[in-house]
Amino acid sequence: MIGDAPAAPAADTGRRGPVDPRLWRYSRSARGYLVLSVAFSVVIAATVIVSAIMIGTVLAGVITDPDARTVGHWAGELAVLAVAVAVRAVATWLQARYAHRSASRVIGELRGEVLAAATTMPPRDLDPRRDATATVLTRGIEGLRAYLTGYLPALLLAVTVTPLTLLVILFTDLTSAVVVVITLPLIPIFMILIGLLTKGKAAAALRTMTTLSAQLLDLIAGLPTLRALGREVGTADESGERGPAARVRELGDEHRRTAMASLRIAFLSSMVLELLATLSVALIAVSIGLRLVYGDMALRAGVIALVLAPEVYLPLRTVGAQFHAAEDGMAAADKAFGVLDDRTEGVGGTSAVPSGPVTLHGVGMRSRSGWAPRAVDLVIAPGRVTGVTGPNGAGKSTVLHAILGLSRPDEGRVLVGGTDVRDLNPDAWWRSVAWLPQHPVLIPGTLRENLELTGPVTVDPARLERACAETGFDAVLCALPDGWNTMVGVGGLGLSLGQRQRLALTRVLVTDSPVILLDEPTAHLDPESERRVLAAVRNLAAAGRAVLLVGHRQSVLAAADSVVHVESGVPA
Repeated sequence: MIGDAPAAPAADTGRRGPVDPRLWRYSRSARGYLVLSVAFSVVIAATVIVSAIMIGTVLAGVITDPDARTVGHWAGELAVLAVAVAVRAVATWLQARYAHRSASRVIGELRGEVLAAATTMPPRDLDPRRDATATVLTRGIEGLRAYLTGYLPALLLAVTVTPLTLLVILFTDLTSAVVVVITLPLIPIFMILIGLLTKGKAAAALRTMTTLSAQLLDLIAGLPTLRALGREVGTADESGERGPAARVRELGDEHRRTAMASLRIAFLSSMVLELLATLSVALIAVSIGLRLVYGDMALRAGVIALVLAPEVYLPLRTVGAQFHAAEDGMAAADKAFGVLDDRTEGVGGTSAVPSGPVTLHGVGMRSRSGWAPRAVDLVIAPGRVTGVTGPNGAGKSTVLHAILGLSRPDEGRVLVGGTDVRDLNPDAWWRSVAWLPQHPVLIPGTLRENLELTGPVTVDPARLERACAETGFDAVLCALPDGWNTMVGVGGLGLSLGQRQRLALTRVLVTDSPVILLDEPTAHLDPESERRVLAAVRNLAAAGRAVLLVGHRQSVLAAADSVVHVESGVPA
């Protein structure tokens, strides 16, 4: 479904803080994971503090008291230390294990939500973000795994372990606490500076990935056409490769350069943060060592402060190291949240479909450059063929979307037997309409499965043969050894454009729908096939169907009983 003049997507709301609240709003698993991660972080912080106190107590006692240099004397403290280390190891393991499981659930939930939201979006809203949404769904959103398994746990440790260990150092050794307070802000300051330097890099990488993926898919999809035209071998490039092979190499090289640029930034930022943390811990260690030499502090306090000092900086260092990996995932998540924020809730109403003509009164749809279409008035009556024509981009396909209820008019109304199409039960209305879009949809499978794509075909075999003869698809079936059991690929791969058009036309002709919408039905057909198809369209109207025919050629419009000219408009 492709509209003539897609509207621009809604502006991205952006993230609010390091933890995007939309993640918890759209994913139930993410909410449970956040609660459990906070609990694990508190447990880890407690075990870090207990371990440091026990180590300081035992070492100070062993060094200063010659009578206390036996394992039995410190059995209680050593047991507490062993339990604390074991609990910390188990909590860290459980947090990592649960993080990977939760990440898979969250990604699966978001992928399902985005896919469901994209299928309910009006075609004119989906078209501008089609490539970006496809990239997000296939591989972009997988980047959230690094955010959920690395960045988020480190962030929670930074807000639990860092302040709690600093508080213990403050009560243990004021001088070391002052050094920590002075040096600790340097890490987030440099993180901010690095963030400003790399601002937009993740979004730019995602845009590049989207563009490269779209170009590569277009190239692969067009290879059969290039081969049919004898254009698969072009001018050789510097490497001696020709045609598509050279273009594929160019796309691969561009992707490699983008990925390596992101990796360079990640490595440099990690090195800076590691150097800052190392120098800060070294300052504390030197200060403690000098004061111990001159007898200005107790050994127990010095050991506790020295053991806790690296733990103060470690979470912030981890946050910085995980930041760039998480940015890739969150950039993709922003695109996903944009689709979810703009999704249309509840297409259509609950009213039954009444009998009667389909009437458009002053229908207009806003586009990026004005209106496409503007002020459309037409009647699709049973027993008549209504033609619609107009220049490219005037909104002819958008008129069909409005009739189907896929897009809501910005002005005017679409009435079915006097009832607004927005009030109809969408499933019941769509069962009453046979629609041939500009680009017919074919799925991987047999020709029979594609014939029954919109519903089981139980018509009389003679009627099916007659429909195939009217569209010329009977000649296609005769040339295929497996007939209706012939397999086709994605988008009808294995059939020519004309054969795909004939199959889609056959699918329309064998339906019993009272309303027929045909968008360029004779595209890719030769004049003789066009004549037979238009005669079949006239037969549909003679049988009491209401037919809307979109076309450009005069031969097509001549088959209509009346023709409506669609025009676009400029903003008032």
